Amino acid sequence: MAKLNATHDPARRSWVDSANRADSDFPIQNLPFGIFRHGGEARGGVAIGDRILDLKAASAAGLFSGVAAEAATAAAGPHLNPLMALGADHASALRARLSDLLRTDGPERARVEGIADKLLVQMASAALELPAQIGDFTDYLTSIYHTDRMGRISRPDDPLPPAFKYLPIAYHSRASSVRVSGEAVRRPNVQARNAEGVRFGASQALDFELELGAFVGPGNALGSPIPLSAAPRQLFGYCLLNDWSARDQQRWESTPLGPFLSKSLSTTISPWVVTEEALAPFRAPAFPREAGDPAPLAYLNDPTDQAEGGIDLAMEAYILSPRLRDAGRPPVRVTATNARFTYWTMGQMLIHHACNGCNMRPGDLLGSGTVSGPTNESRACMAELNDRGTTPIDLGDGETRRFLADGDEVIFRARAQRQGFVAIGFGECRGRIDPAPAWPS
Repeated sequence: MAKLNATHDPARRSWVDSANRADSDFPIQNLPFGIFRHGGEARGGVAIGDRILDLKAASAAGLFSGVAAEAATAAAGPHLNPLMALGADHASALRARLSDLLRTDGPERARVEGIADKLLVQMASAALELPAQIGDFTDYLTSIYHTDRMGRISRPDDPLPPAFKYLPIAYHSRASSVRVSGEAVRRPNVQARNAEGVRFGASQALDFELELGAFVGPGNALGSPIPLSAAPRQLFGYCLLNDWSARDQQRWESTPLGPFLSKSLSTTISPWVVTEEALAPFRAPAFPREAGDPAPLAYLNDPTDQAEGGIDLAMEAYILSPRLRDAGRPPVRVTATNARFTYWTMGQMLIHHACNGCNMRPGDLLGSGTVSGPTNESRACMAELNDRGTTPIDLGDGETRRFLADGDEVIFRARAQRQGFVAIGFGECRGRIDPAPAWPS
């Protein structure tokens, strides 16, 4: 796992004042990477408070040298895959240099602050883009709570798949329909079966799934597995991920090969990639297995991963309905959970994916699966929250939902915090539901 260093110092402050606010997702201890546009080409940047530091402009100003300069060039845009390919040492060197350039007591503060108008862009005035070219996207099923609740719908006596406690279960999802936060999601037309028979038309059970996403770093050659001890250096960083799901189609199509069109309609991710190193203060033990559960097989078992492979990350989902929006009211929180509730660590997910020699590539995206927890509030999708359609979700003032309506906006937020460290966040992951398209004649 990434080790603590000066960039995590809770006493460190930035001369970018907005980064020092207690509620900032992007203090100097975070420094996530992303891609933005500000009246021109797509460029690499780093979030600091409510600003973006333009890496191409910083390079042109001669602010980097050595390994940090190589990393800054790789991260300059139009996507972060070249930086991800360089590996953890390059990303760490760039992050350390950025921290020194942005701190209040940095020896070069006067010089850097003097050209701040050339380096910093207001985040609100920029368009944020997908951080990477995503060649492959794999989504997992790793919350035992989510798997149990959903399994009881079709397998009430035996809800967990036989392999669930032995390996991280996953399916190959659609990379081409991954979109960045803020883009609308079109309600899909689906084939589904109900009491009247098989029908085709707009999905009547559109759902969200609150997940954590991870981007692969250098990757591996075809035929060369990755040991679990190397996983932290192969995981570049993390984002929030909404695995939109058409539940009516999913119920109909999933036997025997699992979900297909019910999941490929769209996936929304947050634009900022929080690095493995930035999350070092918030590592947690792997999910505690119950007595009698099988121990992970040797290739999925590593002492460091068991001690620090989890992430203590509070995650929330909100719904902003058209009625709430028109009334000027805030979105309603419907889920509060934690990334600690995944039965498998992200490292275990990655190395199981590659254990057969499958080649992982820089920018490949992994989804944690729905991060549901044990309580009612921590159910991380509507199919769980509505208790199989029997208990509508209360949005206040008599407004309820079983599944998403047109015009609803789903917003994810997450925050890692621990005593003795500065809390960091991910920014928002949001998408609004547009009506289904008319079927072409």
